[in-house]
Amino acid sequence: MNLTLENLLPLLPVILTSLTAIVVMLAIAFGRNHWWNATLAVVGLNISLAATIWLALNQPLAPQLVTPLLVVDPFAYFYMVLILASTLACATLTHAYMDGYGSNKEEIYLLLTIAAVGAMVMVCSRHMASFFIGLELMSVPVYGMVAYTYQRKRSLEAGVKYMVLSATASAFMLFGMALLYALTGTLEFQGLAQATTLEVVNSPLSIMGVGMILIGLAFKLSVAPFHLWTPDVYEGAPAPVGAFLASVGKISVFAVLLRWLIETPSAYSMALRDVMAVLAVVSIIAGNVLALNQNNLKRILAYSSIAHMGYLLAAVVSGGVLAIQTVQIYLLTYVLTTLGAFGVITLMSSPLRHDDADGLFNYRGLFWRRPVLTAVMTVMMLSLAGIPLTAGFIGKFFVILTGVKAEMWWLMAAVILGSAIGLYYYLRVMVTLYMATPGLRKHDAPLNWGQQAGGVVVMLIAGLVLLLGVYPQPMLVLVNVVSRTLLGG
Repeated sequence: MNLTLENLLPLLPVILTSLTAIVVMLAIAFGRNHWWNATLAVVGLNISLAATIWLALNQPLAPQLVTPLLVVDPFAYFYMVLILASTLACATLTHAYMDGYGSNKEEIYLLLTIAAVGAMVMVCSRHMASFFIGLELMSVPVYGMVAYTYQRKRSLEAGVKYMVLSATASAFMLFGMALLYALTGTLEFQGLAQATTLEVVNSPLSIMGVGMILIGLAFKLSVAPFHLWTPDVYEGAPAPVGAFLASVGKISVFAVLLRWLIETPSAYSMALRDVMAVLAVVSIIAGNVLALNQNNLKRILAYSSIAHMGYLLAAVVSGGVLAIQTVQIYLLTYVLTTLGAFGVITLMSSPLRHDDADGLFNYRGLFWRRPVLTAVMTVMMLSLAGIPLTAGFIGKFFVILTGVKAEMWWLMAAVILGSAIGLYYYLRVMVTLYMATPGLRKHDAPLNWGQQAGGVVVMLIAGLVLLLGVYPQPMLVLVNVVSRTLLGG
């Protein structure tokens, strides 16, 4: 194809984020300065975010094909905005976290921006090749980010564990794609749909290929029983990296899963639907039950993320336009809530310590020392539990509404049971925040500039969680437009 300005303009956010990574890399080569490199990354991400919003408001709603590999439409813009906003929050929190780190600090911003580029490529993918390239471009930098504070045993162990298991999942996906290509002769999502007949759908190669791709996706999404890496990696990774994994890592993979299922409806057979329903129920029950006895806040959030991926799969299984809208609403609310919770952990932690401040004992009586952080964490726990007047309630309400409309009663029973179990451990965290102990210091040391900026970020996130819980109408209108465009309506 001819690479003209008109063809490349829709990819401007990806290009600008890539340029940001290059600028940060060159800045590190010329001279190490933590504040300067962090600022370059944040400025570049802000420019990319502004460009994405401008394009979303000014470009036509019709999908714009950029080579056979990529498509840019309102669906892609929606998720690119989410990815860039989440990466911005993670970069700001990373600056607060890494400020006192004795070793090299600057490379983490390079890894962060490269991973963001990979995630953006994924949400624009309409071809298995671009899907895999984007997935690896996002995953490989995350290996380094998880093990970045390698002097700590848990961080290095988490990095190695995530690298080995993630590479195995990628191999499964690649083999599954190869089987589909051998059967159909194409890797385009729509090409797969056109080449797929009833005979092809029921062939062993097709079943094995789709199954292997689903296994790889289930690993990336921390869906049970492919979740075993999640608590260990979340616990060992630096707190802002955990925030990136739980937000951007989930957004991008779920977005490409949605596009694949919509553009290749034959892949979404009843057998696959039943398998996804079982995975949803197992994830909901396992995630919530395993979180009950945890005394580490990162592990609680890890098991919570497994349960929330189950809720999302329950919406996907229900099918229809409402299911697509529900997934986007739930992802938006879940990402905000997760960023806020990990943001508080980040501001309580330091890489100079042996471990992050992730034990529940670190948060005992936090209200009497850091009332603002306590308020933020309280809002996040209420939202994760799905309590009314928070964004999490809106997401869970739509999941149940979708399931009821599709008459998936047993699936909704699992959602309600899981929510009831989850309420216990979320309230347990909240109660810990307000428990005073004898001799408790009433004030902590003053915050530095980086921690103050991180504090502003988590307060803004808490404000958004409450605003969307009270007044969700703008979010619902936006999601409706995006969903209708994706479905060609």
